[in-house]
Amino acid sequence: MSDMRNTMLIGSEGIKKTILHGGTGDLPKFITGTKVTFHFRTQLCDDERTVIDDSKKVGTPMEIVIGNMFKLDIWETLLSSMRIGEVSEFWCDTVHTGVYPLVSKSMRRIAEGKDPVEWQVHTCGMANMFAYHSLGYDDLDDLMKEPKPLFFVLELLRVQQPSEYNRESWALSDEERLKAVPVLHGQGNKLYKQGHYHEATQKYKEAIICIKNVQTKEKAWDVPWLKLEKMANTLTLNYCQCLLRMEEYYEVIEHTTDIINQHPGVAKAFYLRGKAHKEVWNEAEARQDFSRVLDLDPGMKKSVKKELAVLNMRMEEKNQEDRNKYKGMF
Repeated sequence: MSDMRNTMLIGSEGIKKTILHGGTGDLPKFITGTKVTFHFRTQLCDDERTVIDDSKKVGTPMEIVIGNMFKLDIWETLLSSMRIGEVSEFWCDTVHTGVYPLVSKSMRRIAEGKDPVEWQVHTCGMANMFAYHSLGYDDLDDLMKEPKPLFFVLELLRVQQPSEYNRESWALSDEERLKAVPVLHGQGNKLYKQGHYHEATQKYKEAIICIKNVQTKEKAWDVPWLKLEKMANTLTLNYCQCLLRMEEYYEVIEHTTDIINQHPGVAKAFYLRGKAHKEVWNEAEARQDFSRVLDLDPGMKKSVKKELAVLNMRMEEKNQEDRNKYKGMF
């Protein structure tokens, strides 16, 4: 192998590759669903080459499925330049390493057995982890505050095409998504109770996206689809409760109306929509929604009574204000 091959730039800006140990065979083919197994070591570019993560220390190689929305997509680029058995070192500029601390946190928590969630789940969509100021690891917090170029030393162990490995593990992403839902739901509830409404909406949203991803594969209105729909509606209503606290009343009316149009028997949807209508002075609509709540769930009588009392008081105040305003005009 000539020196020329030894350090090269891969198609992307800000990456330098050095082959430490040559691999065998042709470059493997990467398509959606290809499973790639590899060891990795991540190091800072300081004099000590400080090691941040090392999969060999953890004892299990890393596995990613191409096209499964893995957050650190730069690794897909790096791995696709390697042959089986090859060990290479890649220098990557900050443009590629900014999200590394988030991915690293997920991997560490799984390695420590703290996260029951298969870590690819964190890419369900709106995982807005930037809302948390600390990742719980000092070295990652430093990288988060000030992204740095990193060295990735990768060893490519195995590349399996979707037809070569058990299809079940490909379906696993759905199973794992569903496992993530109660975890995210619980985190959302906790944040809501603490008054962190915006952060709670992110958790609920992420859980809803997980459900919707799985739901698209089911036949509409069949039992499995309906079960998922029920879960999604519960989360959407929790999401709306946060929006009410954030004074996003029109968005609440929109989401609850969507649920009501599809499932006209959900009392909580009418209740939250009634509350939103009350806040934007839609008196007739609010009264109508609250009376629907009583039809559907007489157990909510006390809550509704309280809302109606507030509504009456508000309307009385508004009428008084209007009277005073017009009095000066005549």
